[in-house]
Amino acid sequence: MQDIDLQHAESSDSAMLDLLRRGGELRIGQLASGMGVTATAVRQRLNRLMRQGLIERTAVREEDSPAGRGRPCYRYRLTERGQRLAGDNFGDLAAAMWKEIRAVKDVEVRRGLLDRLATTMAAMYQPHVSGETAGERMESVSQLLKGRGIPFSVERSGTLPVLVAEACPYPGLPEQDRSLCAMERMLFSKLVAQDVRLTGCRLDGANCCTFEMS
Repeated sequence: MQDIDLQHAESSDSAMLDLLRRGGELRIGQLASGMGVTATAVRQRLNRLMRQGLIERTAVREEDSPAGRGRPCYRYRLTERGQRLAGDNFGDLAAAMWKEIRAVKDVEVRRGLLDRLATTMAAMYQPHVSGETAGERMESVSQLLKGRGIPFSVERSGTLPVLVAEACPYPGLPEQDRSLCAMERMLFSKLVAQDVRLTGCRLDGANCCTFEMS
């Protein structure tokens, strides 16, 4: 029963995200009507999706509010993260772009492309990474990725922290070659401000990929 309820919740959340993607800013009544559920059910899902950073709300001006003067009324819309999740073709685009990167024969040119990708991604993630030491920043990176639904953790190898990828952030791509693993290593090095090395890899039969500071 719990699995069925979870599947239903995920399906309902997806329906709400899709409705907002198509409708833009919507009120609770419009969402309830569009989904065929009660306003109470809509509020529960909205609260959950706002906590996840997928939906945001804005207050409607008093004169536009159907709730009456003096009572707040809100419109809800997708955040940038919600827009990406609600419906996109990024997966196919990423696969196509990665295929083209792999087709570059010149090793130095390909490495330069990987470094530029890592630099661009690091710039996107850096504002969300904190910590005075490399270990603290590694822990922050782990929390950031977990917040994006990617299971990462930090373990210890002696006195050194180890960043553990419990699942691949890019399923289906790394099996083609190790270039993506190299890009990940570059990315984590930039985020923790210290060189890291790939010490364990699923391509070599390890249970998970691990990154340790050099």
